[in-house]
Formats: sequence, structure tokens, C-alpha cells
Amino acid sequence: MIPAASPDLQPAEGARDHAIRHRSGGQALLSEPIGGDWKRLWREAIRDPRALLSLLDLDRALPVSDAAAMQFPLRVPRGFAARMRRGDPDDPLLRQVLPLDDEMQPVPGFTPDAVGDGLSRAGHGVIHKYQGRALLVATGSCAVHCRYCFRRHFPYAQESAAADGWQMAVETIRADASITEVILSGGDPLSLATSKLAALTILLSAVPHIRRLRIHTRLPIVLPERIDAECTAWLSSLPWPVAVVVHANHANEFDATVDAAMARLRQAGTTVLNQAVLLRGVNDSVAALAALSERCFDAGVLPYYLHQLDRVAGAAHFEVDDERARVLHAALVARLPGYLVPKLVREVAGDPAKRPL
Repeated sequence: MIPAASPDLQPAEGARDHAIRHRSGGQALLSEPIGGDWKRLWREAIRDPRALLSLLDLDRALPVSDAAAMQFPLRVPRGFAARMRRGDPDDPLLRQVLPLDDEMQPVPGFTPDAVGDGLSRAGHGVIHKYQGRALLVATGSCAVHCRYCFRRHFPYAQESAAADGWQMAVETIRADASITEVILSGGDPLSLATSKLAALTILLSAVPHIRRLRIHTRLPIVLPERIDAECTAWLSSLPWPVAVVVHANHANEFDATVDAAMARLRQAGTTVLNQAVLLRGVNDSVAALAALSERCFDAGVLPYYLHQLDRVAGAAHFEVDDERARVLHAALVARLPGYLVPKLVREVAGDPAKRPL
């Protein structure tokens, strides 16, 4: 279970001193933030499932599991909740976050560590599964708690790379010259203050064999105010090509504020990709998947992966079987141009890469 961790809400002082120059010409990116203080909006997130249902005029329509909410607490930014349809118990955004009794039913084959993170631990806060790439667990904090999260049981308190000021994690990466790409993950790395992220990338910049940086984050979707001027200045200063992999599962997760966040990420010189999870009752139709890909591209984001559900304990009610997944993907191939079709994959513990389906 994710501990009751809080994001680093200290003022992000000093980040501009380290990270304000654009790598292409030394010019600062000084465009204004989207609006709103992301740290305040984080603190104001909805944490009571019944309060969320009441807000959506659904307080009598859906049973909430107190046991599931206790095991894995609800957290939903108010801006994300505002994109949910009032009065609709089947809203695809609501379904992703609402704790239900289904989570508490044990199902064979669904385990706490569905993707073998524990077996791939290379050092404190570092997971090394695939050739040339190392994943750095930056934090256990997220702005939203997705009920299907494959790390909902991960021991973040013991495995956060930030615990000692990044030193052990950076040294693990420095000691392995085969690692050319570092992936910041979590939790959500953008839940940390920009100053803390800048401190990490300063240390990583001294590792000569790193050629690329990747950031896996849901914040630009659920809390787009996080992509403020300080964040984009840090991103634009980095010495490597940067890929930001966001996570949206349904077209309704996009609105004008998300579009603005995506534009700011691109302005900072990053490549923006989307990875989604195929989820029963959320996006398991050709129409929903096509709309997601097209809405991503409208926002300047390329579809990247469509993951089969990681079989983590508590998420079985979201599973779509492989045969139906292949049928859906084949229909998507027939409907959309190739650049809008994400790869359908499953992560299997011990495999050298994501397994195509």
C-alpha cells in the first residue's frame, strides 16, 4: 500500500539558478504559468469518496468500499473531478478513481508485485529491467490514485531514491556504463518541487554515459497547473533529449488546461507521448480508443503504448482478456492512420522488453 506520503511542498527556491536556459540557444523561457498554484491545488484534492460522489450528484447511486479506501486512499484533484459527468455512475474518469468492493475480492493470478519490480531492484530506488534503461523511483506521491495502479502495493517508504538526496541512486547508475537512459518514475516525479528535480538532474548530468532522460507522469493530465514556468525552464535547460510520457486513458481527460500544459511541454523542447491502460468499463471499445488517440494528437501528444492491465491485487475488475484486446487493437489499426495507433503490449516479469500482443 502507498504510505500516507505528501509531496514536497516547500518553495522551489533555487531551481531557476540551476535550470533556466534553453539548451538550443541559452534563452530563458519566461512565459506565464497556466494559472493557479499547483501546490495549493494539490492540497485541495478530494480525499473523501462520498464527498466526490456528492459533488457528482451520485451520493445514492454507488456503493463505496471503506475497506478499499483504507487500503489505498482516494485522491482526486478538483480539476480532474470537474471533467467527470455529473449524475453518471459509469463515467470513465470516475471509474478509474472510485474505491469499490471489487478491489477487496482476491483473484488468482493477481499479486502485489505484478511486474517484478522487486526482482529488478538494482540499488536503492533504482529498477533495472531492460537493456540500457534504468528507472529511478523518485517518490511515492501521486496527484491522483488510480485504482488499477501497478505500484499500489510498492514499498515507497523503503525505496524512494530521494531519501538520501539522490546519492545512492546516482551512484548505482554511474557504476553501470550500459545505462544510457534514465526514467524518472514513482509515484509521480513531478509531484516533487522543481528545485528537488533540478538537484537530481544536476547530479545525473555528471554521469557521462547518460544520453536521454524520460519522465513518466500523470500530473500534466490530472493537475496541468504543475507545468508552470519554473517547470518548463528546468526541462528546457536539461543537457539531454527529454521524453515526457503522460498517462491518459480516455479522451474526456483532456480539456483546455491540459492542452495548454501539453503546449508548454513542447515549448520546453520535450517529446510528449501518451501511454494508456486498456480498462474494462473505461476505454474498452473501438470508439473510445480511437477518440483517445485523436484527442491526444489534437493536443500535440503521440500515442505510444496501450498496456494490457498489470495483474496487481485489487485491479481484476478492470481486466480485458487478451483475445478481446487484440480484436479492439486490430479494429483500431483499420480505423486510424498508423501514427495514431499505440502499440498493444503487456509487461511480463523477466522479459527483456514489453511483450507485443
